[in-house]
Amino acid sequence: MEQAAGGSPQAQGLPGCYRHPDRETGIRCTRCDKPICPECMVSASVGFQCPDCVRNGSGTGHAPSASRPRTIAGGTITADPRLLTKILIGINLAVFIAVRNSTSLLNELVLVGAWPPAPFAPTMGVADGQWYRLVTSMFTHQEYWHIGFNMLSLWWLGGPLEAALGRARYLAVYFVSGLAGSALAYLLASPSTATLGASGAIFGLFGATAVLVRRLQQDMRPIIALLVINLIFTFNPGFNISWQAHVGGLVAGVVTGYAMVHAPRERRALIQYGTCALVLAVIVLVTLLRTAQLT
Repeated sequence: MEQAAGGSPQAQGLPGCYRHPDRETGIRCTRCDKPICPECMVSASVGFQCPDCVRNGSGTGHAPSASRPRTIAGGTITADPRLLTKILIGINLAVFIAVRNSTSLLNELVLVGAWPPAPFAPTMGVADGQWYRLVTSMFTHQEYWHIGFNMLSLWWLGGPLEAALGRARYLAVYFVSGLAGSALAYLLASPSTATLGASGAIFGLFGATAVLVRRLQQDMRPIIALLVINLIFTFNPGFNISWQAHVGGLVAGVVTGYAMVHAPRERRALIQYGTCALVLAVIVLVTLLRTAQLT
């Protein structure tokens, strides 16, 4: 009778997880011996460890972030997948408001190869050492229709791409594409021509989106149709559009986008950011060669 009333140790049940007391578990941390449920256990070289031991550096298991859900490109899934897109739009709008109220500021931000033109020695422009123009021109707009079209395109393309790639990879594609567009415009356009706008970066998002859609085996026709329409406008002389910036951004977007979504898991970050670094190296080389030509 006493045995029936007291029960055996098995009948008393298993201990609860130290983070989730309502979950019984027979697994304990190999470091601190705390009971841990399947959700909390982190694989180690021997057995499992609790998140606290891993976080404090006392264990040898994988970091808790290793088990977090990832995007197709290996980025972290965030609560607001459009945060960077919103910030980029905000920067563009802020610069637009500033240059609308200051022509002198506009002249300092646009992409100019060299001014005055030959045979005079340049005193302004990228050839004169103002490399920052390759970046500032990516955020500069002068006309309402120009910034309106670009920001709508950035919202439509940037948001889904940011969610698919993750913030760091999305930002890398955006800036590398924008710089590639600026570099090709600097190389091929007249050095005295001023160019501006986020179109190079946005065409890079077009290219990366096309690669992503193909990688997911989705219908390519909508993105191809939209890209063809934009290219028709790009090469229409009546619109006075810098086709060099569009083509440069598109090519860079395809190259970096392909690396982002096709890199093997084992060397994912190395290939992704290595590809971006290679494209940046080409951009620097092109800029140096053009500068030597103009000076």
